[in-house]
Amino acid sequence: MVERFRLALRRGRLASSFLFVGPAGIGKRTFALKLAQALLCPSRSEDLLDPCEQCPACLQVLALTHPDLELVAKPEDKSFIPLELLIGDREHRARRGLCHSLSLKPFMGGRKIAIIDDADYLHAEGANSLLKTLEEPPPRSVLILIGTSPAKQLPTIRSRCQMICFRPLAPTVLAELLVSEGLVESRAEARRLAAYSNGSVQDAMELADPALWAFRSRIYHFLAEPVLESVRVASELAAFLEEAGKEGSARRNKARRILQFAVQFYRHLLHALAGCLVTDDAELRAAVQRAAGCWRGDTTTAAACLDHTLAAAEQIDRNVHQALLLEYWLDGLAEITPARRE
Repeated sequence: MVERFRLALRRGRLASSFLFVGPAGIGKRTFALKLAQALLCPSRSEDLLDPCEQCPACLQVLALTHPDLELVAKPEDKSFIPLELLIGDREHRARRGLCHSLSLKPFMGGRKIAIIDDADYLHAEGANSLLKTLEEPPPRSVLILIGTSPAKQLPTIRSRCQMICFRPLAPTVLAELLVSEGLVESRAEARRLAAYSNGSVQDAMELADPALWAFRSRIYHFLAEPVLESVRVASELAAFLEEAGKEGSARRNKARRILQFAVQFYRHLLHALAGCLVTDDAELRAAVQRAAGCWRGDTTTAAACLDHTLAAAEQIDRNVHQALLLEYWLDGLAEITPARRE
């Protein structure tokens, strides 16, 4: 990927707009800022894509204070990126915001760079407000949108951006990164977290929470029971969410983790019912085997549970009440699997 950008810069053919897609926590934002450093660093040629990281410009990029860099992200208390961050409020429409900033001449460097983090949270009006900038990009400007999936972007955005797909980090690479950055206490912990983090540093750090990891066992226990007592389980899940306090993002993360653990469980249950269960996770294997032993349905029933769980997970980042969403999810599972044998 780095060589691809170097070649484009050497040929003077760097695109003006990019869409970076891939799972959260795998380095998309880090790469976007590194690219911004390389394009704004006065000490080294930009086509090297190797900024010095010591000059004032490089340090300003890292601090997000460089006058030729604009970064927009979804505020914690919002469900979408506010339109005013893109094109200004009603009183200053088109005279403030990211698009206006990108249209100005560079102040220090030779380019203007804008980064939209959390681009998955662009609503239709926000995405449409970018179209003029995408269709008629200002000279020497670069706009980078960062998201998790092309499907979460409007076709009008996808068609006007050069898409760059980021792959999850390999478990060995992720484990080494956790150790080298001092994010874990031991290599054994790094390997354990890397195995369950889907190549994401963000996932690994969230899973490092002992309370979350312990609750994973409870979720597997619930799902492996011959009869899913949805009311009792919903009460326990709600109490778990309450421990996160009133901060919306923390509660969403906990709800997301619950459903991710359930997705993992049902995927392995499908394998078990098909006679091909393979996992080094002893706890997960025991729970899945227990569930398979009292499962009256077939693989179609298990697949329906998985689909229902994935559909619930899709709702997490929308403006929904997490506890009610989990209650709905559990009620749906109980309806799908009404009769397991003891």
